[in-house]
Amino acid sequence: MKVCIFTGSRAEYGLLKPLIEVLNKNSKNFSLQAIVSGMHLSPEFGCTAKEIDMSPFDEVCEIEVILSSDSAIGIAKSVGLGLISYSEALNKLKPDLVIGLGDRFELLSVVIAANLLKIPVAHIHGGELTFGAYDDAFRHSITKMSNLHFASSEIYRKRIIQLGENPENVFNVGALGLDNIKNVKHLSLEELGSEINFQLSTKFFLVTIHPETRTGLSSEYLTNNLLKAFDFFAEYKLLITKPNADNEGRKIINLLENYVKINPDRAILIDSLGQLKYLSAMKYATLVVGNSSSGIIEAPFYKVPTVNIGSRQIGRYFPKTIIQCDPNFDSIKVAIANGLSFDRSKIGNFHFYGDGSTSNKIMKILSATKLESIKNKTFFDITYE
Repeated sequence: MKVCIFTGSRAEYGLLKPLIEVLNKNSKNFSLQAIVSGMHLSPEFGCTAKEIDMSPFDEVCEIEVILSSDSAIGIAKSVGLGLISYSEALNKLKPDLVIGLGDRFELLSVVIAANLLKIPVAHIHGGELTFGAYDDAFRHSITKMSNLHFASSEIYRKRIIQLGENPENVFNVGALGLDNIKNVKHLSLEELGSEINFQLSTKFFLVTIHPETRTGLSSEYLTNNLLKAFDFFAEYKLLITKPNADNEGRKIINLLENYVKINPDRAILIDSLGQLKYLSAMKYATLVVGNSSSGIIEAPFYKVPTVNIGSRQIGRYFPKTIIQCDPNFDSIKVAIANGLSFDRSKIGNFHFYGDGSTSNKIMKILSATKLESIKNKTFFDITYE
C-alpha cells in the first residue's frame, strides 16, 4: 500500500512520527510518501521542515501555502492555494491512501483534493470538539470526507458514528501523543537548558497561547492579560512556544517577542521545541499554561496541572488536572495560583486516551483493510427506537 502522510505543523509531525516509524518498519506492506507544507516551510515559524526525518519516505513534496497574513482573508486564500497545490501533488504521487491528523485548514484542503481525485483518506483525532476555534468545523468536515477513522477515545468514536460514518470503519485507538510519552528518552533539565540555550530552574511555566478563531476574542486582550498575570509570579521562568499560523497569530508573536526583550533572564520564546524538547519541558514544568491541546491530552500523563485559558479547547474532555479560566486578568491570576497549590500526589493514572500503543493499532488495521471496500461511502443512519 502506497501511503501519503500529510504534515503541516511541528506539533502534528511530532504526533505522527511514531506511526511513520511503525509503518516504515513494515515496508513489505507499506511504502511511504509525504506532503510537507504549512508552517513547516515558513521562516516565521521556524522552518521546521528541517527537523523532519525524510529517510522513511520514497517521495516528498514540499508545498508552501502560508501567506504573510494572519487575517481571515489571508487564511481563506491559503486554503485555496493549498487546494490547487495539493491536488497537483497528489496527482503526481498517486497514493493508495492519504493519512492526516487533526483539524488544521491545511489538512482540510488536502482532504478536499483527495476526495476529488478519488483517493481514500484515513483521519486521526476526529470526533473531538473545540468550540473556540474554527478548527471544530474543519475537523467534522474532514471526517465526512474520510474513509477510515482513528479516534483517540470511545466518546469520540461514537461521535464520528453520530456524524454518519460506518462503525466498521471507525476505531478507538487512543492518542498518538501517548506513544511518544511511553517511548521517549527525556532530556534531563540541564540537557534541556543546554539545548535551548536558556538556564531553567525547577520552577518554570511551559506556555503556548493560540488565537481564538471562532469567538471574536481579541488576541491582544488575551495575551496582554496573560503576560500581566505572569508578572505576579516573577519567581517562575517562562518557556514559551510560538502560536500556530491562525488569525491574529502574528499579533500574539509580537507581544511575546516584546515581553521577552524586556525579561531576557526570565523568559524565552522558541519557534519550535520539537517533540523531544517539548515533552521533556512538559515533564519538568511546574505548570502548563495557555490553550494548547497538549495541555489537555499530554500534560495529564505527566501529572502536571494545566491552566487552560478561554474557549479554544472547550468541548474536549478535561481531566482533573485542568484548571479552566476566563481570559481576563483576574481569572488567569487566580487560576495560576490554584495551579501552584495543586496537590499532584492525589492524581491517579489517566487512561482516557489509551495505553500508548496507538501506532501499532493503526498499522494492524491498515494492514487488514481492503481499500476497495472503503472507497464508496454511504451515510450510516443510527437506528432510533
